Amino acid sequence: MRILVVHYSQTGQLTRILRSMMEPLAANPEVLVDWYGVTPQRAYPFPWGLLPFLDVLPESVYLDPPPMQAAQIDATADYDLVVLGYQVWFLSPSPPIVGFLRSTQARVLRGKRVITVVACRNMWVSAHRVMLRLLREVGAQLTDNVVLTDHGPMWSTFVTTPWWLLTGNKGPLLGLFPEAGVSAVEIGRAARFGRALNEVIPQLHTASQGPFLEGLHAVTVNPRILLAERIGYRSFRIWGRALRFAGKPGSPARKPILLVYLCFLVAAILTILPITASMAAIVARFSRRTRDEASSLELPSGSSSYRLARFDQPS
Repeated sequence: MRILVVHYSQTGQLTRILRSMMEPLAANPEVLVDWYGVTPQRAYPFPWGLLPFLDVLPESVYLDPPPMQAAQIDATADYDLVVLGYQVWFLSPSPPIVGFLRSTQARVLRGKRVITVVACRNMWVSAHRVMLRLLREVGAQLTDNVVLTDHGPMWSTFVTTPWWLLTGNKGPLLGLFPEAGVSAVEIGRAARFGRALNEVIPQLHTASQGPFLEGLHAVTVNPRILLAERIGYRSFRIWGRALRFAGKPGSPARKPILLVYLCFLVAAILTILPITASMAAIVARFSRRTRDEASSLELPSGSSSYRLARFDQPS
């Protein structure tokens, strides 16, 4: 049994999640786990500067991949399973992971079963839809989707997440805001997915398409944020189009637009977002269509937890 783990983690959080997830499999003598860290030619900084952070918006939402370093990966290798870990930038898969999927090295995914693993603040649905398309383009088959998010209150994450990305300090802050990111407890609990995969190794030798992680509370879609995410994604594309028109990444011509966008973004968070959140809560409560959409987006792994008692062992 041979498994490939492909990942890009700017902060290191996603890598820790994947290490926790794969630890039970790495201890299995019947399993060989290969790791490949996606590497752009020009590293993205962490912590970010404010304008450089905003400047990646156009390339993120329009899927413009950065130049990538030559991959040290055997694209012809016969893997039984690929685990693909990615971050969400501006409601889209991060440019480095898009760069991998748009490269010749992505041939390694053709005909392979893929488990996607996402670590983000709380909005990931738009990125997931894009990822499904990218996987189809390379001929891969999604078997499971795992999403781990920041469980802090939504209002607090608008402070803690930018603070973490711009300073490197996860908090907690001022005694008011919890620590940013996926909690250490949730990272440790990601091992349940590896334990479950260990048990289905015989199926991985067959043509079974999964899902393999059903019943492990792999992903939950909050219907109340679907509307807000849809509006946010459209806004990102409008501003992204204007920035692309102004020039290439890092172009001085982009800076005035970035400053205007920053003012717009702060104003939107303080005014438009609360109104949108209230509307979304009403829609989620009374719209069956929205609830059905949320349920469909949880596939294939789902939000059920009937197998947690078996695999979610305390550390």
